[in-house]
Amino acid sequence: MRAPFQRLQRWAERRLPSLTRHRKQEQLPVILHRRRIYIVPTGFGVAFTALLMVMLTGSLNYANNAALLLTCVLGAATSISMLIAFRTLNGLRIHGLRAGYATAGNPIDVTFDFQATRLRQAVRLDIADSMHAFDVTGRTDVTVSLPTEQRGWLAIPRFRIWTTWPMGLFRAWSWSNPEYAVLVWPRPEFSGPAPAQPVEDNRRQRLHRGEDLAALRDYRSGDSMRHVAWKASARHDMLLVKDYEQPEARQEWRLDWRDLRGLDDESRISRLARWLGEAQAQGRQYSLWLPTEVITISSGSAHYARCMTALALMP
Repeated sequence: MRAPFQRLQRWAERRLPSLTRHRKQEQLPVILHRRRIYIVPTGFGVAFTALLMVMLTGSLNYANNAALLLTCVLGAATSISMLIAFRTLNGLRIHGLRAGYATAGNPIDVTFDFQATRLRQAVRLDIADSMHAFDVTGRTDVTVSLPTEQRGWLAIPRFRIWTTWPMGLFRAWSWSNPEYAVLVWPRPEFSGPAPAQPVEDNRRQRLHRGEDLAALRDYRSGDSMRHVAWKASARHDMLLVKDYEQPEARQEWRLDWRDLRGLDDESRISRLARWLGEAQAQGRQYSLWLPTEVITISSGSAHYARCMTALALMP
């Protein structure tokens, strides 16, 4: 039943310009009001109306007051259901949108912030070939997943808010086309070489003094006498020193666009995205050099997001 209605709706939008006036992008927040809410009978509503007409004709022909009263009551309920369907959407506010992070090829979560001063039941949201049903109580967040194909800005498609509450006799709907886009990160390459690093200098290979005892070693000129292990030295006829030195932390990665000259731009972006993910997973510190931006050495999720965003915005 839904497919014929959608075909009829597309035909009506092509023929009636007033139905398409909300195709232009608009700023949020958006408040649904009577000038942008449409309402038509559903298939069930048309059949129910035909049944009421038959009941009305029969009750008048046979002068059946009880049947006439029942027909009038059902007719009143039908009218009230149309009003309730309209009031479910009227005054509904789309306050804002916010999105998470996702790489190209994976769905990205977008959260819609709906607000209403009273309870709105059985509201539905159609976007990107998916439908989500929810109730709005005060402030309600509705999260949907949008498919992604490539890196960069992804515009939020035009979506429809509709309802058939309470009896399914009428369908009320409204369109919205927000001026909002989400950023999709580049897709990392599946596998490849590790980043080439400069030769480590002696300072980076030195051991730094830690707090835990690592081993005992021979005494060297300049060692503090406080670190001499006197009992162990007496057993070995030589001075032994407690060694608290430990290997220094992993070397940071310097990820440089210029080191990938043999690849095209998209391949460079995919490889840098993979290296960023590996560095983040290994807890390394890393920097990123791009033709458009230079990001200094750091680590953490915020640093990773900044680097991936810079890759996504590459021309």
